[in-house]
Amino acid sequence: MKTMNAVLPGPEAPELLHRMDAYWRAANYLSVGQLYLYDNPLLKKPLELSHVKPLVVGHWGTTPGQNFIYVHLNRVIKKYDLDMFYIAGPGHGGPALVGNTYLEGTYSEIYPDISQDEAGLRKLFTQFSFPGGISSHVAPTTPGSIHEGGELGYSLSHAFGAAFDNPGLIVACVIGDGEAETGPLATAWHSNKFLSPVSDGAVLPILHLNGYKISNPTVLARIEDSELDQFLRGCGWEPIFVSGADPDEMHQLMASALDEAIAGIGRIQDHARGPGDANPNTPKNPNSPPTRPRWPMIVLKSPKGWTGPKVVDGLQVEGTFRSHQVPLLVDSDHLEHVGQLESWMKSYRPEELFDANGRLIPELAELAPEGDRRMGANPHANGGILLRDLRMPDFRVHAVEVPFPGAVDAEDTRVLGKFLRDVTVLNEAQRNFRVFGPDETLSNMLGAVFEVTDRQWEARTQRGDEFLAPAGRVLDSMLSEHQCEGWLEGYLLTGRHGLFNCYEAFIHIVDSMFNQHAKWLKVTAQLPWRHKIASLNYLLASHVWQQDHNGFTHQDPGFLDHVVNKKADIVRVYLPPDANCLLSVFDHCLRSKHYVNVVVAGKRAMPQWLTMDAAVVHCTEGIGIWPWASNDQGSEPDVVMACCGDTPTLEVLAAVSILREHLPDLKIRVINVVDLMKLQSSSEYPHGLTDTDYDSLFTKDKHVIFAFHGYPWLIHRLTYRRANRNLHVRGYNEEGTITTAFDMRVQNRLDRFDLVQDVIDRLPQLGATGAYLKQLMQDKLVEHGQYIAKHGQDMPEIVNWTWGDPE
Repeated sequence: MKTMNAVLPGPEAPELLHRMDAYWRAANYLSVGQLYLYDNPLLKKPLELSHVKPLVVGHWGTTPGQNFIYVHLNRVIKKYDLDMFYIAGPGHGGPALVGNTYLEGTYSEIYPDISQDEAGLRKLFTQFSFPGGISSHVAPTTPGSIHEGGELGYSLSHAFGAAFDNPGLIVACVIGDGEAETGPLATAWHSNKFLSPVSDGAVLPILHLNGYKISNPTVLARIEDSELDQFLRGCGWEPIFVSGADPDEMHQLMASALDEAIAGIGRIQDHARGPGDANPNTPKNPNSPPTRPRWPMIVLKSPKGWTGPKVVDGLQVEGTFRSHQVPLLVDSDHLEHVGQLESWMKSYRPEELFDANGRLIPELAELAPEGDRRMGANPHANGGILLRDLRMPDFRVHAVEVPFPGAVDAEDTRVLGKFLRDVTVLNEAQRNFRVFGPDETLSNMLGAVFEVTDRQWEARTQRGDEFLAPAGRVLDSMLSEHQCEGWLEGYLLTGRHGLFNCYEAFIHIVDSMFNQHAKWLKVTAQLPWRHKIASLNYLLASHVWQQDHNGFTHQDPGFLDHVVNKKADIVRVYLPPDANCLLSVFDHCLRSKHYVNVVVAGKRAMPQWLTMDAAVVHCTEGIGIWPWASNDQGSEPDVVMACCGDTPTLEVLAAVSILREHLPDLKIRVINVVDLMKLQSSSEYPHGLTDTDYDSLFTKDKHVIFAFHGYPWLIHRLTYRRANRNLHVRGYNEEGTITTAFDMRVQNRLDRFDLVQDVIDRLPQLGATGAYLKQLMQDKLVEHGQYIAKHGQDMPEIVNWTWGDPE
């Protein structure tokens, strides 16, 4: 980015603004054409109803304002040679982004059949919100987009995620005033407390106040300018207001505002970095106390549906909520509107904008930036182009030594933290890896990362703070799951890597954000021009079985059910049983591309089962028999004991030890599942088990007692097509409180004593021997209840239990 002078430029030449107005008219014309027209794209003949789509779907209200913003951003990109791209918060204004990327040439380069001529215009118009075409939102199919417009609220968080570690980038983020009322957007204003003027890029928010949502006014448009100014300044911004409806005045005001904003960004960065600093990662004076900058932003107040029909059927449309979607119904019941639509489109004077062949005239086409400087062609908006593989340490050096199964205990996520520390160190120079989380990095036992990095923090610090610094690879100092998710998504979408660690119960807060990202991955995987990005990695710790001190509110493993709703070629769910398996799984996840990986791991000391070599094999296969825990070698099992998750694994092995002690002739097969989706059929999931492989593990007819980390019905859902119907699943059953760890399992009947009874109930051939053992298990449950009521902790035989060879 060129260095901007502190002195503001004067007004732009009227001739340039006149051409920019024409370019804006061209964008508006294309936008209306996309909404309505099926044919006659240049209106070379009188408009007829047959030229109009039979079903007109889309949003006009935000579109002309976004077209206005786009042409003005093009001007400053060219003037200052900016590396900039555009995030459309009100993403339902799809016609604006599609139309502008078409005008600048990017759209036709990606989609050659949408050519820059009359035939291409016809296809451009027809495809919009049409079967077999494109959606009405700013979608993955739209060049220059990293932000799906289907759900509002995430634009500003995405913008900051994109700006982190991109010191030369400016992200122009257009925020709708309806969007500004959402919780995620409201908290995202505080992202400026985490942006380094030295090592990060800049975000230029443009709050677009057009006054209305679908049928209501917006809050920020109905408060006084002074109150809005105070609000934004209170959030740490320097707002620049641009307000009006007259195009001539607004072009000059917007040009001056953008010059002021770009100059302000330049001053902030020059002050932090030093003019002409060759290394943007080096502060000008690292020993001086940092002063948090007040970044500029723009508040653009323009009419909703600007330049559209002012009155329809006696009702005001422009400047009201009635322009939000389609302002003019044009169909057989409203034939009188055909002429009004034609007048509207002709008001943009298309004959002055396009030549006889339908191509934008050269004096307007030259207003767009060139090459990668075009916002539709900016590489950051197709982040896979910029993606570099992480430099990965050898995770095996952090292996927990396991002389024999269950011999030692370890805190799984604490072990993982040391591996993430090494990943951080190895990628410091590349600056393409970060850890995100809502104030839970230490709580989730990942504190080893703070041995080599800090939390990035631009607000004030005081004595007693830990790990807060102007630069750092951890962003966890804001207690907002929305914010952390949005930051990480923006970081990944622009070609970097990271992970999001969170308490399992509260990851639900970003359910819909996960939805949008998963949909983005699904669609972009089918677009050849979109390059794959690094996977979105969730680490869910502090999970349901380790919340004895927090209780019922912190106990919910249902995010797994939500994730599994998505296409199986996009999502992966891993439940490693111990630390060595967790290391192997996370090494794989950080190397993977274009997935959502959900990893559930414990942070409490738990028995360790597998050596590192065995863990690598087990995790590579994703599911397998544990021979050392089974005794059915050379014969058919009487029962299959399956487990998925660290706590279910512990309880199954404890149950197996009881069964083998009291029923030594019982043949038991123990199966552990790491990759949950392996249970699904290979016909539905690319890496799922074939029916043959599933049957060889679980048999076709033996009873399977399955202890699962989450809600039991998820296992039934994944396996309902399998031949073996004798599946009995124990898991979380929405029972819990503040109690002991083992009592949590008892309340949900996931404990060893109930699992033993399950086996006995399914095997009537055990006869009297089974009956006496079942009575013993019931006695143990009574004893347990009495013991914790008196002592407040679990019985010694539970706390001190270890796996031992029953033979």
